[in-house]
Amino acid sequence: MPQKSQPLQTAQGTQTVQPLQVSQPLQVSQAVRTGFAGRAEPDDDPVEEAPPRPSPDEAVAAVFGPAGELKSGGRRPAVDVRTLTRVLFERLAELPPDAPERRRVRAALIEVNIPLVRYAATRFRSRNEPMEDVVQVGTIGLINAIDRFDPSRGVQFPTYALPTILGEIKRYFRDNVRTMHVPRRLQELWVQVSGAMEELTVTHGRAPKVPEIAASLRIPEEDVRACLDAGRAYNAASLEAAQEHEGGLALLDRLGYEDSALAEVEHRDMVRHLLVQLPERERRIIMLRFFANLTQSQISNELGMSQMHVSRLLSRILTRLRTGNSWED
Repeated sequence: MPQKSQPLQTAQGTQTVQPLQVSQPLQVSQAVRTGFAGRAEPDDDPVEEAPPRPSPDEAVAAVFGPAGELKSGGRRPAVDVRTLTRVLFERLAELPPDAPERRRVRAALIEVNIPLVRYAATRFRSRNEPMEDVVQVGTIGLINAIDRFDPSRGVQFPTYALPTILGEIKRYFRDNVRTMHVPRRLQELWVQVSGAMEELTVTHGRAPKVPEIAASLRIPEEDVRACLDAGRAYNAASLEAAQEHEGGLALLDRLGYEDSALAEVEHRDMVRHLLVQLPERERRIIMLRFFANLTQSQISNELGMSQMHVSRLLSRILTRLRTGNSWED
């Protein structure tokens, strides 16, 4: 039934309001499907079905061939890795510890989760260490995680294994990479110092000084200096290795110099041998004159004798030392 127009009283006067004309009924279902974002979701979209769950034998076969070789040159299998891992862990829990199949299932778990190790190893790409070595160390952490994992706790295996893999790699860098031994306290302090250096560099717009780092971490300046010296001491430089930026000269050629006192070593040893043969009084006179730099007058006051007597004794002692003869009273 058509609606009549109603008069509307406004401040400008009386106006006539026309009724709303609806040409077609509102499509409520379409509005609900469209949503607030305005994106249509047709009803005929096919629902993606989850991939079928493989059996334990199919899970192992997805990783290894009939002869036990690794498929596809070590690439990831076509089946979802999480599903494979879950099925293999369930099979591993069913097998007794001495079952021959247990080793095969465990090996399949290791091969399936190697990509997780490579992902963890990429975090240490800036350490100047061969990536294959880091992956091998991370694989040890993966094996430990597989042996300790309990599927009944409801935790995803990657969530459990990643900290174990990272911890094994960090332990490797801490204990084995350095060719120079650095105390563990300084290694742990270096992490704090390097973090403080980055923050202070951003704050001040320049490299921070040692007192600024010490004040930021509330540690002594001596610890900061020791940490800076030992923080990057991963490798010891060879003294015989040629340096390209030094014109091909080895470090030994640039650090070595001729010791001016080297020729006097034999003379010093001979004098030491002769001084031992002197009597106590004469040896003391020589020590006061040539090692304490006292004059003959000062020596005479020290020993309670005349200066002339000190002069005669010195002359006789030096003559005996020059000839190398033993002392005779």
